[in-house]
Amino acid sequence: MTRLFHISDIHFGLEDRRALDWVAQCIAREKPDAVAITGDLTMRARHREFTAACHWIQALDVPVTVEVGNHDLPYFNLIERFIDPYRRFRSIEGVLERELPIPGAKIVPLKTTARAQFRLNWSKGTVGKAALAQTLAAIDALPPGTRAIVACHHPLVEAGTRGKALTRGGNHALAELARRNVLAVLSGHVHDAFDLIHPTPNGPVRMIGAGTLSQRVRSTPPSFNELTLDGDMITVRVRNLEHVPTRDMLIDDVPENALPPRTEGEPVAPVAAVPEVDPPVH
Repeated sequence: MTRLFHISDIHFGLEDRRALDWVAQCIAREKPDAVAITGDLTMRARHREFTAACHWIQALDVPVTVEVGNHDLPYFNLIERFIDPYRRFRSIEGVLERELPIPGAKIVPLKTTARAQFRLNWSKGTVGKAALAQTLAAIDALPPGTRAIVACHHPLVEAGTRGKALTRGGNHALAELARRNVLAVLSGHVHDAFDLIHPTPNGPVRMIGAGTLSQRVRSTPPSFNELTLDGDMITVRVRNLEHVPTRDMLIDDVPENALPPRTEGEPVAPVAAVPEVDPPVH
């Protein structure tokens, strides 16, 4: 069996120090085989935020893989965002990335971010043709019998919600992944954990999402996923600061209106209750 800690949405710049210290202690004490971080290492992609994220991750002293999130693209420097949007992320990815020791499986990245989109909200996900082709080629090149675990930032589809276009191209991407030997698709972005089976024309795909370790909590406390891999089986345990049972931590869809409280002192919604309106930006 292999134990993988799945972490997402750390948001250095608005991180939760208590949550980060707790996770670091869990890793130091329990020594998981690897850690997968599915994006949003920073809040506004500032150099100091990337530096802080790099220092924290390096101190974990376990093999780590990191994916890029929408908050990891330059927010204030639009020239850099359009010319070389991933430069800051690449600079720490090269320092942090290590091969993960997962017998019989390999994590394969799928980029769901874009420097710009033909819609007002650039924070939402999109799976471009080139990004999908690169991921599918990497899966097809795996040794025979090796299962793929796809890691991206955005959930690829909504599941039973009224909101649409959460991730453009996500349905097509899931259908193509269903043709391959994919164990699960790991993601973050919505700041609540989930473990869903999504049907596609080519068969079902498992989608596993991690919560947040930032102050931008939504309907559940800060958390991370402990994944236990045993052959073709993945068991998900959601670890959180408030000791809420895993079943209660898992949201049963990926809602577009799962938006965080953003004012100091504003109460967090109870578990499984999604705020209807996004408060003013803090």
